[in-house]
Amino acid sequence: MKKYIIVGLGNFGSSLAMRLTNAGNEVYGADTSDKKVDALKDMITSSVKLDCTDVNAIRAGLPVWDEADCVIVAIGEDIGQSILVTATFHQMDENKRLICRAINDTHQRVLEAIDHNIEIVHPEEESAERLTDRLSLTGAQEVFSLFDQHKVAEVDLPSRYYGVVIKDSDIRSKYKLNILTILRMTESTNWRGKVIRERKLTEPLAMTVLQEGDRIVVFGKAKMLKAFVDD
Repeated sequence: MKKYIIVGLGNFGSSLAMRLTNAGNEVYGADTSDKKVDALKDMITSSVKLDCTDVNAIRAGLPVWDEADCVIVAIGEDIGQSILVTATFHQMDENKRLICRAINDTHQRVLEAIDHNIEIVHPEEESAERLTDRLSLTGAQEVFSLFDQHKVAEVDLPSRYYGVVIKDSDIRSKYKLNILTILRMTESTNWRGKVIRERKLTEPLAMTVLQEGDRIVVFGKAKMLKAFVDD
C-alpha cells in the first residue's frame, strides 16, 4: 500500500483518486472547491479544501505530506495555478516523486523548467486507469489493458533474474507470464565516433540469458503481474 496526494479533483483527478483507492492505496485529495472536496470525502482516505500554493497550509492540511510516496498535481484548467502548486511542492522536497498534468506543450516546458525530474502526464492521452496501473506496479514503464483482466506491461527486470536463463526462471511457471520481447540496452559507434546507447529488441528464446538493465515486455493476468513486481 502506498500513500498518494492528489491536488486538483476534477474529472481526471477524482477518477485517479478513486482508482488508486480501489487498488488498495491511501489517497489524500485537495482542491479549492468545496463541491469537489465534498464529492470525494467518503470515497477516498481524506479530501480537504486547501490552497496548495501555501507551504504552511499544506503542512497543516496534509500532515501525511512527509510520508507520502508521491504527489500528483492533476490541475489542468488553470495553468498558472498548476505551475505555482508544482513549484510549491518541489520547494518543500526536491526528492519527493512529483507527477504533473500538462495540457499543452508550453505548460509542459514550464513544468520541466522547474525540474527535469518531474514526471509529466497528458490525461488526453493517458487514462486514469492506465496511470493507476503504472503507479501500482513498481518498475512498470508502460501498461496496457486487454480483455478479461489481462495486461501487457513493460517492466524493468528485477535484480533476482540477472544472469538467469529464461527457461530456468519462474516467470512462466510461477507467475504464468509470457515474455513477449526483451528491450536490451546496446552501444554502437556512429561514423563520427560518437557512442550511441539505445534499446533494441531481443528475441526471448529459452536459452536467452537475462541481463542487468533489461526491460521485459510480458503478457498475463493483472493479479499475476502485480505479484511478479511486488515480489
